[in-house]
Amino acid sequence: MSEEKLREFLAKGADWGRMKTSIPGVFVLKLPAYKSSPSRLTVEINPVDGFGNPTKRRGLLIRTDAELEEFRKIVGDDRLSKLQRLMDSINPKGEGTRRDRGEGIIEL
Repeated sequence: MSEEKLREFLAKGADWGRMKTSIPGVFVLKLPAYKSSPSRLTVEINPVDGFGNPTKRRGLLIRTDAELEEFRKIVGDDRLSKLQRLMDSINPKGEGTRRDRGEGIIEL
C-alpha cells in the first residue's frame, strides 16, 4: 500500500470508510474529524470471512505504533490464552448469548 494511496484515502475517502490491505484481517479506517482533531487514518484489525470481508461491525482500532506495541504485549501474554480457554469452557455454546457483566478483576 503506497503512501500516495493512503493520502488520497484520507483526503477523499468517506468518514468511517474502510480499505482492505494485503494482510487478511487488517484494514485502514478513516476516522472523521472530531472537535479540534482533524480526520485521520487508523489500522483496524477485524477477523475476515472467506471473501476477505470483516466479520465484526468494528474491530480493534490501533492509532499509533506505541499502541500497537502495547497490544502486542497484551495479546502475547500467555495468561490471555488461559483466560480465553476458561471462558470458552464456561460460556454457553453459540454466539450472541448475553451474560451479566461482572465486576472486579480476575487474577490469572
